[in-house]
This record gives sequence, C-alpha cells and structure tokens, in this order.
Amino acid sequence: MSDDAVPDLRASDADRDRVAEVLRDALAEGRLDMAEFDERLEAAYRARTYGELAPLTRDLPVAGAVAPALPVSFVKAPVAGAGWAGRITGAEGSSRGAVAILSGFERKGRWTVPRRYSCLTFMGGGELDLREADFAAGEVEIHCVVIMGGVQVIVPPGVEVVVRGVGVMGAFEHPRDDGPPEPGAPRVIIGGVAFWGGVGVERKLPRGERKRLKKKPR
Repeated sequence: MSDDAVPDLRASDADRDRVAEVLRDALAEGRLDMAEFDERLEAAYRARTYGELAPLTRDLPVAGAVAPALPVSFVKAPVAGAGWAGRITGAEGSSRGAVAILSGFERKGRWTVPRRYSCLTFMGGGELDLREADFAAGEVEIHCVVIMGGVQVIVPPGVEVVVRGVGVMGAFEHPRDDGPPEPGAPRVIIGGVAFWGGVGVERKLPRGERKRLKKKPR
C-alpha cells in the first residue's frame, strides 16, 4: 500500500520528525526561506494524519536530489546485511546537512551518511547518531560550524574517527576509549569551527547490541 493510499492514518512522532528533517535540508539548500520553513515546520508538528503531512514536502526533493520530487516515505527501510561491507553502500546520502538557529536537529536510526555532511548551529544544538547508519563511502566528512551552541556526534565502536576542527573559545572533543579501527570500517573526519561552543564525539554500542548484552546471562 502506498503512502498516498492511507491519508487518514494517524501519523507518529517519527513520521513528523522525518518531514521536519526534509524541511531542514530544504532550508539549508536554499529551497525554502526562513518564513516558509517556520510555517511548514509548525504545521508538521501539528499534523495528526499522513494526509496533513504529505503536502508539506510534495514540492521538495528528498536527499538533495534535483528532480523529480519524491514524497517522504513513512515505511521503514529494511535493515541491510550485517558487517561493514553491507553498510558502505556507495549511494547518495539521506540528507546533506542540517541547520539549527535557536533550535535543534537530530539524525539517528537508519540513515545514510553522505560523503560530506555540513551542519550549522547558532545558539542551538544538534545530535548526529551514526550507530545504525549506512555510509555513502569508506571515508566521510562531517563539517560543523558551531556558534554559541553544540553538536554531539555518536559513533559505534570500530569506526575510525579523525578530529580536525578548530575551537575559538570553544572545543572539538576526541572520542574516549579509542581502540584500533575494525577491518573494513568507515573513516569519519570531523572538522569545522566552534566559536563559544563545542563539538563532542563519543562512542556507544548500537541499541540492539546494548539490549543483547543486558539480556546475556552473567
């Protein structure tokens, strides 16, 4: 069943978040001005059904595509095969960047990190969770411009992390407990500038692995 066939179904918080992410990408790429973005974002978080959400992104391409415009899918994508080889896809990223001005953004769950992801925060914050993400290439770059705000990057064990950012009355943190990278794992380069703000990097196990370890008999 297609998304358009179920306009009266109730939307979830995750559905509203997916639409909000497309709107943030459109703002970052200049497809929407700030007034249009604010209006559509407010409508997205007020929406109760798929039918109310669909018009908000109908004229916007997804993941930076030029044409044709595609609707946001409310169907969860299947999980890729196990192992790093199955997670380095060579595909386009799910989005190219995010902007948080007096607000915040979040990217987590199943998504594809592009070769270069740019984010800007001004008196706001963001979180990029790569634990369940796929990667467009074996080496990706996350470029952060942080002004009186912060960005938190969460990576799974085994991923190589290189931090090249510059802090001006701010800081770029290096991940703790940084062991050797796993064979075939992607390399994540984190750069940019932090002015009166910070970019943090931490390692965490994927949620599924954490649950499995908790259930494992001691």
